[in-house]
Parts: sequence; C-alpha cells; structure tokens
Amino acid sequence: MLGRNLRVRGGEVDLLMLEGSTWVFVEVKYRSRRDFGGASASVDWRKQRRVRHAANFLLQERFGNRCWPACRFDVVLIEAGTLRWIRGAF
Repeated sequence: MLGRNLRVRGGEVDLLMLEGSTWVFVEVKYRSRRDFGGASASVDWRKQRRVRHAANFLLQERFGNRCWPACRFDVVLIEAGTLRWIRGAF
C-alpha cells in the first residue's frame, strides 16, 4: 500500500496500491443493504471522474512529465457482509 484516503482538490483515492510496477487506484464502497442498487450503483461516472482526477494529480505530482507507470482502477464493493474486488473496473 502506497497510501489511503488521498485527497486532492476535486477528488479522492481511497487506496493507492502497488502491484508489481502497476499503480492501482482503489475505490472502496460499503453498503449494509443492497437497496437502491447497492454499492456498485454509487460508483457512477461522476465518482469515476473524481477518482481519475485525483489519480492524474497524484501521478503528475510524483512523476511530472516523465514516463508514468502502468495504472489500473479497481473497485472494492462490500455489501451485506460480502466483499467483491473488481480489477480494472473502469
């Protein structure tokens, strides 16, 4: 793990992980019930845009104009006691 709850203006990354040389930006969503679409429904295009914005900022801050590493966006859904990790969710 490289970081957690990384906030920047206009976005946030819940977890920043490193898998090999790939930076993995993870959005974590918890819902105690599956009403209203559950946890997955809350990772809509607006949330994805905010996570991508934060990732872009963090990468620019760390690497500048140099070559950026491979990146992936995952989502961890926790619903009604079940955990599901979706690799490459968006």
